Amino acid sequence: MRKGIPNLGALQAFEASARLGSFSRAAEELSLTHSAVFRQVSGLEERLGVQLFTRVRRRIALTSHGAEYAARVRHHLEQLQKDTFGLISRAGMGRSLHIGTLPTLATTWLIPRLAGFQRLYPDISISLSVKTTPFLFKDYPVDAAIYHAEEPWANTRSISLFEEEEMIPVCSSQLLARVRHKGVKALAELTHLHMMTRADAWLQWYEYNGYEFEPQLLAGPRYEVFTMLLAAVDAGLGMALVPAFIAREHIKSGRFVMPVPAILPVKQSYYFGYPDEQNVSETILLFERWLKASALNTLGLSLT
Repeated sequence: MRKGIPNLGALQAFEASARLGSFSRAAEELSLTHSAVFRQVSGLEERLGVQLFTRVRRRIALTSHGAEYAARVRHHLEQLQKDTFGLISRAGMGRSLHIGTLPTLATTWLIPRLAGFQRLYPDISISLSVKTTPFLFKDYPVDAAIYHAEEPWANTRSISLFEEEEMIPVCSSQLLARVRHKGVKALAELTHLHMMTRADAWLQWYEYNGYEFEPQLLAGPRYEVFTMLLAAVDAGLGMALVPAFIAREHIKSGRFVMPVPAILPVKQSYYFGYPDEQNVSETILLFERWLKASALNTLGLSLT
C-alpha cells in the first residue's frame, strides 16, 4: 500500500455509499454485507480523521468534506476503470499505440490521414489523447506525442515533422464585408480573438508589421484550442491569428479572408517524440516512418 493512501476496498465502499445514499444498497452493489461496508467506511473516517457521513438512525448524509472527497474518489475510480478496460482491450486487439497530440492538429491534419495508415497496417490500433501543454511521459500514460515547440523536448527521441512557418490574421468574409474601413484601418473595428497558449501573438504581430498597437485590443475573448478559435471566426465573432497551414483551406473555400496581407513568422515546429530510455517498439517506428512521409507530403502540397 502506498503511504497515506487508503485501501481500494474502503474507497469503493465509501464511494458506493455516497452515490447510493445507503450502506445497505452499497453492500448489495459490492456483494458485501451491510456490516462489512459500515466497517470499511468507519475505518476510512478514522484513518482520515474526518467525518464523511452524518448518521441519523438508519439514514446517512454526506458532510461537506464527504461530498468533496466522494466526487474526487469517484473521478479516480472511473479513470482506473477506463485504464483497466483500455489495457484489456489493447491486449486483445494486437498491436496498438496511444499518442498524445494537439487537438487542432489532430482534427485538421492527423485524423484525416489516419485512414491511410490503417490501410497499410490494419492490425495496429491508434488511440489519441489531447494535451495542449508540455508534459513528462512518466506522468502521462502515452507511448509517444506530437507536440509544438522551438526545439525537441529533453529526454526524448524526437523528429521534426514540419515547421509552422507563419501565422496569419483571418476573419469571416461576411464580417469583413460589414466593416466600414478596409486595410489596416479595418483592424480597429474587428474584435481580436486570442489563443490562451499564445497570449502575446497579437502584440508580436503588430510589432513585426509596424502597426500601431492599442492595449484595448487585448480585451477580446480567449480560447484554449485552435478549433475553438476557428469556430469563433466562422461564427463571425472576430478576427484571429492562426497557423497558415490550418487556415489555407478555409481561405480557398472563401469562408475566411485575410483583412490585411501581413504575417507573423513562427520559429516553432511540430515534433513527434517518445522517451529516450524506453525500448522502441516496431509499432512506434512504423508510425514514425509513416508520420514523416505524411509530413513531407504536407510540406510539398500545403505549405509552399
